[in-house]
Amino acid sequence: MTTAASTPKGERRRAALIEAASQLLAESGFDAIRHRAVAERAGLPLASTTYYFDSLEELVTAAVEHHARLELVQGRQCLEETGDRSLVDLVLELLLGPERDDREADAEAVLLRYERLVATGRRKYLRPLMRTLSAELDHLLLEIFARAGTPVDAAELERLVALVDGAVVNALIEIDPDPRAVAGRMLREALS
Repeated sequence: MTTAASTPKGERRRAALIEAASQLLAESGFDAIRHRAVAERAGLPLASTTYYFDSLEELVTAAVEHHARLELVQGRQCLEETGDRSLVDLVLELLLGPERDDREADAEAVLLRYERLVATGRRKYLRPLMRTLSAELDHLLLEIFARAGTPVDAAELERLVALVDGAVVNALIEIDPDPRAVAGRMLREALS
């Protein structure tokens, strides 16, 4: 028996809901993912969120995975199209997201990213997915370091990521934050 959710139309609707939830997550964090907000963003009836997802947790999980997988694809593209970009710039793009032209907008985007990461810790149902995604990101980072001629092992990568994370958190409390610049400086120093 075919359910409505497994039809092409159902798959499109489910994908539209996941995309809408992913956008809300990226723009405003976990609290923005509500049944009504997701349905409105997707242009679908409110009931569609509960029809295609058994719970809000399932929808949030799908949104987190969708968003993270898009970032991993972008990271892979960065690796393939490195051009004249430095190792530090590539690593920061993977860890902090693409750089925005406006410094204030860039700091806000980085802040939202870290808020999502911290909030994930309070959502135990996301932990298995986050471990999987983190392992995939680590693998991509290890490949970036190797291709740049600066191979690191898993322990060194963990230390470097922790250094970037700490630099970002410290920079975010400044009056005029520029977390990407601070993290870049710290990473360059650690790699020299």
